[in-house]
Amino acid sequence: MPSERAAGYDDLLDAVDDGRGYYLACTEGHGSLPPRRVCPECGDDTLSEEPLPETGAVETYTQVHVPGPRFDGETPVVAIADFGPVRLTGRVQAEVADVEVGVRVSPTVATSKAGERHLALEPSERR
Repeated sequence: MPSERAAGYDDLLDAVDDGRGYYLACTEGHGSLPPRRVCPECGDDTLSEEPLPETGAVETYTQVHVPGPRFDGETPVVAIADFGPVRLTGRVQAEVADVEVGVRVSPTVATSKAGERHLALEPSERR
């Protein structure tokens, strides 16, 4: 059964799903992901929503061999990708053999077998 709506995170998932992904930027130019009330770098409380770049590059990844109960029977590949002002962590929508450092990915939303939405990364091209 899907969990309750998480303010901020589910808003980001909705925006990514609609092709309107965003990050939060402070007046000093630091980027972060919602939910936030202040910049984690400098403490600035003036944050604006800025468009998330359409693609990023995988910086590191791992294959989960022993998943938690919500991913029972799945062996997901999870990556951290650099999207310029922010880094996204998400489940890669590909087999581990198709993932390597530098692979270009786009943010998307996926649903686990348990019915929970999460940020995912869709390979788009190699850099």
